[in-house]
Amino acid sequence: MSALQIWLAIIAMCLVTALTRTLFLIGGERMVLPPAVQRALRYAPAAALTGVVVPDLLETSTGISLALSNHALWASVAALAYYLWRRGMMGTIAVGMLVFTLLRLVA
Repeated sequence: MSALQIWLAIIAMCLVTALTRTLFLIGGERMVLPPAVQRALRYAPAAALTGVVVPDLLETSTGISLALSNHALWASVAALAYYLWRRGMMGTIAVGMLVFTLLRLVA
């Protein structure tokens, strides 16, 4: 890419970002999202977190792995099971780290 193309891309991204953010500010309270959109937006944080975490857990240097050698995946599954059972954050972290450490020591 040339320097001109890079600068044009940066300027275009700035304009798009500013435009999408100012539309909600300009509309203020007059702009009301439909109830279906409001319900859908409640799931956006969970969807974004899933989109970031799941690929990190499944990918290894050799590709996607569900094998026992994928310690992060199985530690996360154990931590999730503990969280669904007890609903405690500190215990969830402790279980996840304990399983991860044990798998690394044993395997």
